[in-house]
Amino acid sequence: MIRAGAAIVDITPPPGLAMSGFAARALPAKGAHDALTVRAVVVGDTAVVVADVIGIDAAISARIRERSVLPAENVVVAALHNHGGPVSMVGRLSIAADPAYMERLEDACVAAIDRAAAARRPATITAGQGSDPGIARNRRHPGGPVDTSLPLLRIRDEKGEMIAVATAYACHPVVLAADNLLWTADYPHFVRQVLEETYPGAVALFMTGCVGDANTGHSAHASISVAENPDRSFAAAERIGRKIAEAALTAAEQPVSGTVKARNGTVTLGFERRETEAPDVLENRWREEALTAEPARKSLLGYWADWACGIAPVEPQPLPERVTVLDWGGVPIIALPGEIFAETALAIRAALGADRLAFVIGFADDNPGYIPPASEFQFGGYEVDEAHRYYGLAATFAPGSAETLAACAIRLADETSGGGKAA
Repeated sequence: MIRAGAAIVDITPPPGLAMSGFAARALPAKGAHDALTVRAVVVGDTAVVVADVIGIDAAISARIRERSVLPAENVVVAALHNHGGPVSMVGRLSIAADPAYMERLEDACVAAIDRAAAARRPATITAGQGSDPGIARNRRHPGGPVDTSLPLLRIRDEKGEMIAVATAYACHPVVLAADNLLWTADYPHFVRQVLEETYPGAVALFMTGCVGDANTGHSAHASISVAENPDRSFAAAERIGRKIAEAALTAAEQPVSGTVKARNGTVTLGFERRETEAPDVLENRWREEALTAEPARKSLLGYWADWACGIAPVEPQPLPERVTVLDWGGVPIIALPGEIFAETALAIRAALGADRLAFVIGFADDNPGYIPPASEFQFGGYEVDEAHRYYGLAATFAPGSAETLAACAIRLADETSGGGKAA
């Protein structure tokens, strides 16, 4: 039998801290709608830990892995990427991080892994594919591709009691909009709530899939507003979360093997400038436009002007990024950094085989921003032309970056299925 354990650590910040996720939102949090958490599931000597924050950068991820009781190469540190959480990355997303909270976040991730490891006991895992909940929409192309996969793992101990239930779905956790000032895990909170109501005592782990171009249907630019929208409310988030959970619970239970493996790779990603004007020209234009812009647009322009002044003149250096594949009894968990698009996830799934159950997740071990597939550069838009400014990057990731990540992931998945390192 596999040995498995799970743990939850609360990371809900106090009111008054800055929130991360929307350039249009200037006010700090005034309270909490639901608790923010770090959740860890340990299987064998491998772990996935997910924190309810917008991103965890590579340096903190590395420290968490090194500090935990498990081998560093066997641990995936992922972010939920909810837009109702605190600032969680230094030097990214344009708002200064609180040092005390950053220390608390790192400690909580280590504690969750270590507690889950200490709670390991003999277990069995079953795996299945949930039905398509019909929630995710391609926000760049009407009717465009989305990753509809909804895998579900059920992990039980020898007595049949549920230790953990893990799922993943590729839809941006951004039902709530910039007008929200309450800490929240967004719709994944409700997914987990339903799973834990169904299996009392279990830890529900939600992993965010490749959501770079997927949400519930609004454009990225629709978030440059602090106006209320009934389609982006807690009621809507609950309806969506419950629908996803109910679809996941339709998954059949196929027993998996007792073999657990882990493989890592590192790829180096380059950059390509999309702006054709000089940084000083851009800064002056944006600051002038901001003088008469409405408040939400003014806030965005301020971030862009600061970027043009302080970041754009810097020549971007290639960035090493980590790719990890954990194999839990024949079910691969493919962990990629940043905001990955559906096309990339679907290419990985096609290479693995259409009938193979797999988790393909983003925001793992770093969140440096959007990494579009080469086919998307011709269309431009926020994710290609603008988002790097908000993320604090001097330029967009170069065409071919997503394909390089996918090739690494496919190679690692092949190695684990063919006898890679046992964990």
